[in-house]
Amino acid sequence: MLKPEDNKLLTRVGPGAAMGELLRRFWIPALMEEEVRENDGAPVRLRLLGQDLVAFRDTKGKLGILDAYCPHRRAHLYFGRNEECGLRCVYHGWKFDVHGQCIDIPNASPEVAERLKPNAQIRALQVREWGDVIWAFMGAGEAPKLPQFEFAKVPPSHRFVSKKFQQCNWAQACEGGLDT
Repeated sequence: MLKPEDNKLLTRVGPGAAMGELLRRFWIPALMEEEVRENDGAPVRLRLLGQDLVAFRDTKGKLGILDAYCPHRRAHLYFGRNEECGLRCVYHGWKFDVHGQCIDIPNASPEVAERLKPNAQIRALQVREWGDVIWAFMGAGEAPKLPQFEFAKVPPSHRFVSKKFQQCNWAQACEGGLDT
């Protein structure tokens, strides 16, 4: 049995937590590809390692996972509109591309908007699609190579990808899964 302080060290995965910083060095399975298949489809809300995020596929089919909140007034981008190669915040209409760049500020004059855009960007994760899974890299710097899992190497007709929701921390999920 772990002491409470050791349990906290092992299971806290938010930004700045020791285990959170370790896990951010690796690719994380974020979504199934089928959840964001449609260009300009509805945004998808997700939470990875204690961070609220939003995923979407733009008009050209590019995939993005962004911090969930608009930098202007912190409205959740999940409620935004996915349109014309960007996710538009429902509150004041600021629009962000898959790289987190602010590409439109409709409620400001063109001069003011151009001045604001460089400072209005939001964090975008590095993403890859492989084996019917959307992988996210949450760390800083260059991402490592994707893990070469066998399931991702076989044709789609030979694999089954699913996910389940467990209300527990990552260590409990691993331990419980091995216990069966």
